[in-house]
Amino acid sequence: MTHSSFILFSAGSVQGTVEAGTPGLFWCWPFVCLLLAIAIFPLVPRASHWWESNRNKLLVSLLLAGVVCAYHFLRAEGPGAPHGTAAVAVLLRHSIINDFIPFIVLLFSLYTISGGIRLSGDIPAHPATNAGFLFLGAVLANIIGTTGASVLLVRPLLQINSERKNTTHTFVFFIFLVSNIGGCLLPIGDPPLFLGYLRGVPFLWTLRLFPLWITAVGAVLAVYVVLEILAYRKENPRDIQLDETQVTPLKLDGRFNFALLAGVVLAVAVLVPGEKLPLLPWTLPNVYLREIVLIALAGLSLLRTPRDIHKYNEFSFGPIAEVACLFLGIFITMQIPIEILRAQGAALGITSPLQFFWASGSLSSFLDNAPTYVVFFELAGALPTAGAQTLGGVATATGHIPLLSLLAISAGSVFMGANSYIGNGPNFLVKSIAESRGVRMPSFLGYMVYSALVLLPVFAVLSLVFFR
Repeated sequence: MTHSSFILFSAGSVQGTVEAGTPGLFWCWPFVCLLLAIAIFPLVPRASHWWESNRNKLLVSLLLAGVVCAYHFLRAEGPGAPHGTAAVAVLLRHSIINDFIPFIVLLFSLYTISGGIRLSGDIPAHPATNAGFLFLGAVLANIIGTTGASVLLVRPLLQINSERKNTTHTFVFFIFLVSNIGGCLLPIGDPPLFLGYLRGVPFLWTLRLFPLWITAVGAVLAVYVVLEILAYRKENPRDIQLDETQVTPLKLDGRFNFALLAGVVLAVAVLVPGEKLPLLPWTLPNVYLREIVLIALAGLSLLRTPRDIHKYNEFSFGPIAEVACLFLGIFITMQIPIEILRAQGAALGITSPLQFFWASGSLSSFLDNAPTYVVFFELAGALPTAGAQTLGGVATATGHIPLLSLLAISAGSVFMGANSYIGNGPNFLVKSIAESRGVRMPSFLGYMVYSALVLLPVFAVLSLVFFR
C-alpha cells in the first residue's frame, strides 16, 4: 500500500485530518466490476434475462459492496483513524446517509410525480412539430429530470408519428436531447449534477452551463431538422394524408402534478441541512427534512393521480427500484477510487478543463455518468488551485474546485451520456418503449454511428469554444 496524509470521510465533506494508508488500485475492482456488470450483462443473451431481475441486481450490488465493507473493517490505519466497525460506520455514513438516501429520494419523487402527468393526442407529425417536442423535452429535462421528461414525452411523440414510417432518427435524437444533453441547467436535471449539489455546489450554479446548453441543443437540433426534412420528403403520400386527417387535439391530464414538481424544486433549493432558510433566522437541523418533504409530495401525487393516467403511462416502481438496487452498491464501492483520487489525483496528469471534459465524457459514454462525475469532481478538487478561479465550500480534499474544471466535468458527464445506449439510464428506457411501438431502433453499434457522426463534432466545437 502507498501512503498519503490526511484523508477522512465524514458527513459528506472533509471534516478533519488523520494519517491514513491509501488503498491500492487493486481495491477498485468491486467498483469496476459493478459498472461493467451494468454495461455488459444487458448485452449478453445468456445473462440478460437473469440480469432483468432487480433481485439479482441487488444481490450483485450487495456482494461487491460487502467486499468494500470487509476491506474497511480489516484495513490497517494510522493512529487515531477509525478501525473495524467504526471504519465501516464512517464508510456507510458517507456513502448511504449523506449520498445515497438524498439521491434516491429525489429520483423517486421526480419519477413518481412525472408519472402522474399524461400528455395524449395525435397532431400532424410535421418536422416543426417533432423539433418542437425535442426542444420542449430539453427544457423540461431541467425541471423534472431527464428520466421524467423522457417518460412524459416519448409516448405522445410515438403517437404523433404513428402514421409515418421514417421515424428512427427522431427517437435517436430524442435520446440525445431529452434523455441527456437537455438536463444540465439545474441539479435535479441529471443525477451527476445532484451529486455535485450534495457536495456543496450551489443550487443555481449550474445555470452557468447555459451557454454550453444552448450551443449543444441548438447544434444537435439543427442537424435533426435537416435530417427530418429529408425523411419527411421520403414518406409515402398516403401516409402523409393519413397523418394530416387523423388528428386528435393534445390533452394534458394530471396538471396538479406540475405544482408538486415546483414544490420539489423549491424543497431542493431551500431545505439545505445546516443552512439558514432564506429571509428567515432559522437554521435547518442536519436531518432529512428535505427528503421527508419530497416523499410527502410524491405520496400526494400517488393519492391524487387517477389510475387511468398511471395505466396510460405504464407506471410502475420497477425502474426506480432498479436504480436503487444498483446505486446502493455504486455509492459504497466508489468510495475507494474516490479516496485514491483525493490522495494521488495529481499523478494522473489530468489537469486542464479540456482534459476533464473529454475524460469525464469518455467514461460517461459507457459507464454510469453519476459515479463518473463524482470521481472527476474529487480529482479536480485534489489538484493545486494557485492562480485559478475556484468555487469554495465543496467536499473535496482542498475544499475548493476550479470553476472551469467543474464546468467541464458537469458538461462532459451530462452531455456524453448520450454517446451510447448504456451511458445514461433513460437511453435504454426510450429504446425499449419505441421498439414496443414498432419503431426500428438502431443496434448498439448502429446507435454509436449516429452519436459519432452527430455528437462528437458538436462536442469538438464545445471544446474549442469553451475549454481550449
